[in-house]
Amino acid sequence: MAGPTTTGVESPLRTMTRTTPTALWNDSADPTELRTAIGWGAVGATCNPVIALAAIRADQERWDARIRELAAERPTATESEIGWAVVEEVSLEAAHLLEPAFAEHDGRNGRLSMQTDPRLRRDASALVAQAEHFASLAPNIIVKIPATSVGVVAIEEATYRGVNVNVTVSFSVPQALAAGEAIERGLRRREDEVRSVDGIGPVVTIMVGRLDDWLKDVVARDGVGIDPTHLEWAGVAAVKRAYAIFRERGLRARVLAAAYRNELQWTELVGGDLVLSPPFAWGQRFDASGIDPTPRIDVPVDPEVIASLERLEDFRRAYEPDGMTPEEFDDFGATRKTLRQFLAADEELDQLVRDVITPAP
Repeated sequence: MAGPTTTGVESPLRTMTRTTPTALWNDSADPTELRTAIGWGAVGATCNPVIALAAIRADQERWDARIRELAAERPTATESEIGWAVVEEVSLEAAHLLEPAFAEHDGRNGRLSMQTDPRLRRDASALVAQAEHFASLAPNIIVKIPATSVGVVAIEEATYRGVNVNVTVSFSVPQALAAGEAIERGLRRREDEVRSVDGIGPVVTIMVGRLDDWLKDVVARDGVGIDPTHLEWAGVAAVKRAYAIFRERGLRARVLAAAYRNELQWTELVGGDLVLSPPFAWGQRFDASGIDPTPRIDVPVDPEVIASLERLEDFRRAYEPDGMTPEEFDDFGATRKTLRQFLAADEELDQLVRDVITPAP
């Protein structure tokens, strides 16, 4: 574990993880990146179709050879099935690196997030079945299920079946609350049947940067005149509000911030019992910043910034606890945009496998 830097000064991320209840996870399953992040104090990591592709391409010679082996071992498997088998292997390597943190934190941290296939997004039963399969691969797997209308149903059922859930494709306070309440229902169903909830440590993600991205798209599309610096605060505001409401309601899942786009999404969220999961490149910036990670999770966003953002209907929908119903989650712009990107990564993974097992002449 890393301590002071070569200058004798403790790194900012190490200071945060040592002096506050805020947990650091690494938004990457690449083993080299994860080892470095563990040195900063990271106690978790994530994988999704985009991240898996990046990890495979970072060591493509090795994974190409493994794809050929899998194709020979499983001659009737589809390209997608082979691709997802590789994703499982990438994920399990990262999970192994987190085993010491898993033991140290009694299962609350030390987990590797595996994402359910976005092509299953309309089928709650299929999402739950894949979640159970992923959870069976290693004791420290946590499974990503999207905060869509169907996903909320799957989140409750998977939790009831004992799966640790990381809610994903989530950008708003109402999505976070719906998911947090679904997790509570699943936990209570287990408790009502006198089934253990020990070791269940769910998290509810808000993809802070992707909310900002979507609102910037809306401003550009609609020609809204708004201070561009205010758009950097939307995701931060959503996390702060969701975090406060989770505590008020006693929801047992932790809020997790992911999909970073700026420094505020770190500095403004330090201090609470939540998870910060920046991509590795952002973690490098934060750790080299020299910034003192002072707790600011309970410091409200400037009311003038909130008032400015509230001129945008989609910010109001994302910020107000009742801004959207679960049926409306599916058509929220950030949801559709993100799902399409994940689906595109699925297609790229299929193509990568195709190019290995049926190369062009």
